[in-house]
Formats: sequence, structure tokens, C-alpha cells
Amino acid sequence: MPEALARTGPISAHTHPRLREGKAEAMTERVREILSWYGSDNPGTRANLARMLGHGRLAGTGRMIILPVDQGFEHGPARSFQPNPPGYNPRYHIELAIKAGLSAYAAPLGFIEAVAGDYAGEIPLILKANNHELLVGEDPDPISAVTASVDDALRLGCAAVGFTIYPGSALAREMYEQAREIAAEAKAAGLAVVIWSYPRGSHLSKEGETGLDVVSYAAHIAAQLGAHIVKVKLPSAHLELMAAAKVYQQAHVPAETLADRVRHVVQSAFDGRRIVIFSGGPVSADAAILDEARAIAAGGGFGSIIGRNSFQRAEPDALRLLAQMAEIYGA
Repeated sequence: MPEALARTGPISAHTHPRLREGKAEAMTERVREILSWYGSDNPGTRANLARMLGHGRLAGTGRMIILPVDQGFEHGPARSFQPNPPGYNPRYHIELAIKAGLSAYAAPLGFIEAVAGDYAGEIPLILKANNHELLVGEDPDPISAVTASVDDALRLGCAAVGFTIYPGSALAREMYEQAREIAAEAKAAGLAVVIWSYPRGSHLSKEGETGLDVVSYAAHIAAQLGAHIVKVKLPSAHLELMAAAKVYQQAHVPAETLADRVRHVVQSAFDGRRIVIFSGGPVSADAAILDEARAIAAGGGFGSIIGRNSFQRAEPDALRLLAQMAEIYGA
């Protein structure tokens, strides 16, 4: 049994002295600037944003790395965890996030309930409030089921709630209404809101799901729905929407490099006044992931939310990769 799963108590800065720096909270001028973008929010919500921005190796930098582990629900346990079997245990993931000095840990209700008590206060938690599964196949117009509530997030001591929308789905408008409702409830309770905005549906081509115009549109929609933190996929140079493509071409919007495209996505989220982080996607080689992190940093992105590329690796390999990413974002 791996050491991380064999121990009897939660990780702490006392049992793992190397984490003391990783757990340090920092209120810097950069964090104050970011918080000023959310002036209409109550002090509780802004304090929870500060918790995430002030936690871990990147504390105080305005950058974040978040570990999301909703893939068991979304893709099935074998596909998600068999590549690294310790991942079947919910404790493995939160311990990985703590050891790596990450900004926050995000998961559905069951995984959060399994660990929240033993690890209370050790890392900010994000409760993923909706999820979908593939037992009935991939719907061309997907919609997720609401699987947790703001009350659950409060009961479990979470800093934020997370919610997925699929712009481009025929059911997108229903998801927008759900997202706005849960965002309003979360903010009233002093929680932050993270929106996974993943274009998908019968109105988009597969290539279009990550097209620059579509990803930028998705980031803007999430910001308009009240997200404090917007999660999107890295954009390609493809342009999907004819009317938008004309504008991009006439305005000569830079799109040649990934850094250029990241910069435009961030610009689309209120001219960079919303936190935009980028997902890691399927497992890739370390070098490719680190190159993506450099492009995100160069383009003004706020960091990464990296799931399979961390928990599907053996723990030492994951910790090394996450440390290298933190060095890039903290430079």
C-alpha cells in the first residue's frame, strides 16, 4: 500500500515540514488587485477567493494550480483510476494536492464527503455541483445532472462551488439558468463560483469545440453568468463561426502561437478582469504539459486545472511535474 494511503491521520505542516511554505497564505498587492475586480461580492466570497489565491506554492502570485477529480463520475472509475490504482481511494487525491502545494482541490460530492473531515482546513475545497456519466453513451447535446448543493458546500467547509456548462449544446440555455441560480445562491452564502465552460454539442464540429472563437465565447459566457473563476480548454487556431471568423481576419487578431490564443481568451473574459484557468486534457508527455504552462503564463493566463495528467501518474512523477509547473507560474 502506498505510504500516502497507509498513514493514519491527515497531512499537516507538522508531519510534513516541507509543506509549511506550500501552505503559507499571502495577501499581496496582486491578490488585492484581483479581489478588486469582484467589488460587488460580499466579504465572505472575496475571502474565499483570497483563500485559494493565498494557498500553496503559488500563494500571493495571482496564479493557481487546481487538482480536479470529477473524472470517475464523468468517465468511469476504471478509465480514470486504473492507470494509477491508488486513485480509487479518495484520500489519495487530496493528499496529492496537499503534498504538491496546490491552490485548491475540486471533486464531486462523494469524494469531498470522504475527505473533508480528516483534512479540514488543509487545502481549499471546490464542490463540483453537477456531473454527467457515459453509461447511456455520449449525448450529442449533453447536459449534466445537478448532484450537489450550496448547502452541501457549506456543510463541508468548501471555499467554492463548481458547475459545468456546455455552450453549443441544444440544452445550453437550461444549463445557463441552472448555473446562474447556483451562482446567486453561492454568492449569498459567501462562496466563490467556478464555471467549467466546455463548448460541446450538435451545433459545433469536433474541431470547433476548441476553436479560438468558440473557446473565447465560452469564457465570456461563463464570466457573464457570474463566475469568479472560468475554466476552459486550451484553444486551437481554428475558427468555427463564420461571422466571427470575418472579424478575426479583418482585425488581424493574433492567433499563431498558443500564448497569443491564451491572451485572446483572457481578453474575452472582461479584458482579463476574471480569473481564467486552462484544463490539461488527456494524459500527455511532461514536456508538452510544461510547454503549455509556459504558453499560459506568457499569454497572461492565471494557471492550470490539471486532473488526469497528475493523478494518472505515479505519485513521485506527479509531484515532480506539478512542482515544475508551479515554478513556471511563479517565475
